[in-house]
Amino acid sequence: MTERPPISPRSPRAALEPEQVPPPPKRSARVRNPLVVAGNAIITVLLIGMLGAGGVFFYGKQKIEAPGPLQDEKIVNIPARAGMNDIAEILQREGVIDDNRWAFIGSVFALKARADLKPGEYAFQKQASLREVIGTIVEGKVVQHPVTIPEGLTSEQIIERLSENEIFSGTVREIPREGTLLPETYKFPRGTSREQVIQRLQQAQKRVLAEIWERRASDVPVKTSDQLVTLASIIEKETGKADERSRVAAVFANRLKQKMKLQSDPTIIYGLVGGKGTLGRPIKRSEIMQGSPYNTYVIEGLPPGPIANPGRASLEAAANPARTRDLFFVADGNGGHSFTETYEQHQKNVARLRTMEKQIQNDAVEPMEEPAPAVAPATPETGATQDEPAPKPAPRARTRPNR
Repeated sequence: MTERPPISPRSPRAALEPEQVPPPPKRSARVRNPLVVAGNAIITVLLIGMLGAGGVFFYGKQKIEAPGPLQDEKIVNIPARAGMNDIAEILQREGVIDDNRWAFIGSVFALKARADLKPGEYAFQKQASLREVIGTIVEGKVVQHPVTIPEGLTSEQIIERLSENEIFSGTVREIPREGTLLPETYKFPRGTSREQVIQRLQQAQKRVLAEIWERRASDVPVKTSDQLVTLASIIEKETGKADERSRVAAVFANRLKQKMKLQSDPTIIYGLVGGKGTLGRPIKRSEIMQGSPYNTYVIEGLPPGPIANPGRASLEAAANPARTRDLFFVADGNGGHSFTETYEQHQKNVARLRTMEKQIQNDAVEPMEEPAPAVAPATPETGATQDEPAPKPAPRARTRPNR
């Protein structure tokens, strides 16, 4: 009979515990496969990347759409050949974007706009967002500067104005032919070349002249559109009042039809100074009958070319003059003109103007302070001696008794 081992007393807790802990189960061969391990790692990285990208996208979207730091509308010039970093620096310096220029650079990449950033002068609105700032530059919404070319300037005077305007670049190779530029208000971006400006003015003049020539009156006494420009240039220099242009045109049209000399003082001045436009002093009596291809006191009919660049209104007046029998006009002393059909009535108007001028001179306390007119006309009725200038007309009045 064998002996049993002695039974050791155990506590109730110990009795519940297994006598031997089973070994952990072995990992399957599939789980230990390197491809599975690598796949799990890749999925984990992708998930983390997606979460990160989502966070970046959300932050970037908020940053692109958020109002910018600009407190008021501002014009900023981005020079040619400026790179993305240069643009960011300029915008940051001008306060269009905040100090974090990398946000601008990142937004440019996010919007795929790097290759589309254009130089120019841009107006950025108050609190413009990065999206709005980049959109403005990409679309090329450059500032358009209004430039007014007044009616009645010569081509030389227009070129001088363009040369003095700092928004334009380059030089003009030669002065355009008189009468080929259309006076008007145009809009140009900064940096436009002066040659391009000239081309635009010439194209506008050709277009407008062609339209007006097509609807001219059938009895207008000019044979070509060039002659129409010449007549319109004289009308332009004779009056600046809109409601008088067609009547002045009628006077010259009637004179041309009756083979009368036009006797226009501005043609004398152009014959003396050409494209400079202004004489700078009154016309001398001896200059009235001085020989010149442009002096219509001497020549018959129209001068050989325009004496200025007429505007649309004067071209319209030359093509469709008023239906009157007027052959004479003279300043009325109030900024306009008096028109008459007969020389006798015209002489009365001239006498009335002379009386008005003398009265104004007598009433003037300090006659020397009266501003001298830019162009003072001279006529046979002035009473000036052979080489004396004609007397100064009344303020705002131009003495022009055409005979």
